[in-house]
Amino acid sequence: MRDMLIERFGFSPDDVELLTDEPESKVMPTGANIKKALDQMADRAEEGDVLYFHYSGHGTLIPSLKEDEPSRKDEAIVPCDFNLITDLDFRQLVNRLPAKSSFTVLSDSCHSGGLIDKEKEQIGPSTTTSRSDPHRHSTRSKMISSDLILEKLKLLTSIDAVHIGAHLKHHFKDDASLRFRLTSKEINSFSPSSADAGILLSGCQTNETSADVNGDENGEGMAFGAFSNAVQTVLREDPGVISNKDVVMRARRRLQDLGFRQHPCLYCSDSNADAPFLWQPKQSS
Repeated sequence: MRDMLIERFGFSPDDVELLTDEPESKVMPTGANIKKALDQMADRAEEGDVLYFHYSGHGTLIPSLKEDEPSRKDEAIVPCDFNLITDLDFRQLVNRLPAKSSFTVLSDSCHSGGLIDKEKEQIGPSTTTSRSDPHRHSTRSKMISSDLILEKLKLLTSIDAVHIGAHLKHHFKDDASLRFRLTSKEINSFSPSSADAGILLSGCQTNETSADVNGDENGEGMAFGAFSNAVQTVLREDPGVISNKDVVMRARRRLQDLGFRQHPCLYCSDSNADAPFLWQPKQSS
């Protein structure tokens, strides 16, 4: 995706930062490091800028802290150190952006639908597939259950608490997600701004998992995210200007044709649904 950002969309190589958990990586994708990179991007943003965050990794659903909604779950991505970044963190980031800018999040992770809190659903759970062949590819889920995360965190904190948030706040302190550090009243105050800059392309619906796929029919070779690969294929096959809505719908159809059970979604304002995916130069006539 890095090459496509530079060659097709005109991003400067100096403005593209890659965080990976490969052994040779200089900066590991911990929760603090990811949020630091996102904060720096937002701090530098000027009116009309196009910002992009591509995440391919684990996702989860966590029990809500809201007393009036005990059955609710909140979406989060799972960095390599388990310091969760939640839907509220992305909402706060989007609300900071200057006028006429945009922030596109492509999250190829489980339960990623709704990862920007209170963002409007444009393409979502209403569409289902009737064709699937789960044996077409060797796949594995990107999901880490909240129970497993809780057990991991208990080993780090050694405190007696039943909610993930208590462990995260204890261990990571101010680096923990806003969702675990703010009161319910403060959390409820986070609403989309009048000129909402957030655009979320999620690899699946909130109640679904996103697949990692091994490179060949024997389940061997380099693994890649099915949704990330579908989006890049859509962009390679059509060099013209493609809207956010078209990118998601075409990626949906491609995954459906290949037998995947996940359903990518789009969350953004009405105007951003029909806006070009990232910045795309006008085609010469």
